[in-house]
Amino acid sequence: MRGALLALDQGTTSTRAILHGPDLAPLATEQVALAQHYPSPGWVEHEPEEIWGATLAVLRGALARGGVAAADLGGIGITNQRETALLWDRATGRALHRAIVWQDRRTAAHCARLAEEGAQALIAERTGLLCDPYFSATKLAWLLDNVAGARAAAERGTLAFGTVDSFLLWRLTGGRVHATDATNAGRTMLFDIRRGEWDEDLLRLFRIPRGILPEVRDCAAEFGTTDAALLGAAVPVRGMAGDQHAAMLGQACFAPGMVKSTYGTGCFALLNTGDSFVPSRNRLLTTLAWQLGGRRVYALEGAIFIAGAAVQWLRDGLRLIADAAESDDLARQADPSQQVVFVPAFVGLGAPYWDADARGAILGLTRGTGPAEIARAALESVAFQTRDLVEAMEADWQAAPGSAPRVLRVDGGMVASDWTMQCLADLLGAPVDRPAVRETTALGAAYLAGLQAGLLPPPGPEVAHWRLERRFAPAMPRAEADRRHALWKDAVRRVLTR
Repeated sequence: MRGALLALDQGTTSTRAILHGPDLAPLATEQVALAQHYPSPGWVEHEPEEIWGATLAVLRGALARGGVAAADLGGIGITNQRETALLWDRATGRALHRAIVWQDRRTAAHCARLAEEGAQALIAERTGLLCDPYFSATKLAWLLDNVAGARAAAERGTLAFGTVDSFLLWRLTGGRVHATDATNAGRTMLFDIRRGEWDEDLLRLFRIPRGILPEVRDCAAEFGTTDAALLGAAVPVRGMAGDQHAAMLGQACFAPGMVKSTYGTGCFALLNTGDSFVPSRNRLLTTLAWQLGGRRVYALEGAIFIAGAAVQWLRDGLRLIADAAESDDLARQADPSQQVVFVPAFVGLGAPYWDADARGAILGLTRGTGPAEIARAALESVAFQTRDLVEAMEADWQAAPGSAPRVLRVDGGMVASDWTMQCLADLLGAPVDRPAVRETTALGAAYLAGLQAGLLPPPGPEVAHWRLERRFAPAMPRAEADRRHALWKDAVRRVLTR
């Protein structure tokens, strides 16, 4: 099929490739699970060679399943887990250390020290971010300071730094291209998202040599071509965006005021604020939604570290369920009189709390509490955290031109759960729209590649790839939703450390 588009979605728990037609209709999918490594409490790592091997496998597998030759592709779009940091040798392409994953908290003390020294104001003004271990800068600083010889090699110019997108682009192009896009650059805590460039003051603050950083390009751009030997033909890489930004494009949240929330390992909600950089007064992030044709569109973002990972913990940690679908069945069986609240702060709490040292807790246990009540509390925790984000977004957005979000568009693995989506609508008191194509992250990456290839129109009403599959309307009385949310807020207060 001429003009087919191949999306590579490298995530936290898996690597996936989805082949799309020129009209963005999904044609074939290939996916490989990704192991996580926990060498110390609060540390999370990935093996770079495992990511690379899975990338080749899924790209080749999706082409084979779809019966499309690489030479017929209109382009590849890459989307990736953001903030995960890698440092590699320019000569060999091999990483010097495991990738430090976005969830990793090893640099919490470094961030606390910088905050005490007054660096937060500079970081927020330039990047829209908070000084937190979540972002890449302190991860990179840790690699430079803790991997033998890394800082000296970086100063000599023999190393390259990047998030997962840059690392994979380097490998796909045989080391010819060291680049990233503006959305991924904007999550490093080193990039000025107002001016669209690496910031010299922040590079000095984190002691980062500029020479190891990738070139920053638009989300739809010519990122080079793959080595012909990898896929059977040289294929242009024409799109790149961090996973949440790609999902926003896939959800067609093109107008200011539209909001989407993605439920994977974590949960990430983004509110489009158009060309307005809206500083948050409620501990959200100001971030780039995307950059196209040199024009930057901004968003308010709330990040939840644990969403689907809570269900994984029920399965792998407590062994309460055999698979994720079973959590739905258990939640339906829960005793409604039980008031169990689960705060899944396994790696701290993200927005709007930003407490890296908070840890998880299950409160309200009685002798009548069983697996069903714990499963329900785990799913409800996702809805409660989302409500916290949406309320913070509404407060920030009402202070800026525009109106507060009224509908939430959702995507990601957890949205398959009807129970969870209804719970979300009930506790938010707002409609929740589930799209017909749920893999919107890959859809957004494919859209960017198609846009650059001239196959698809720019963001606007002419883009018709989003279709509603089901709307979940709130059915719970507001008083009950507020009462349950108050229980959640009380539980959160009990685990906060600051």
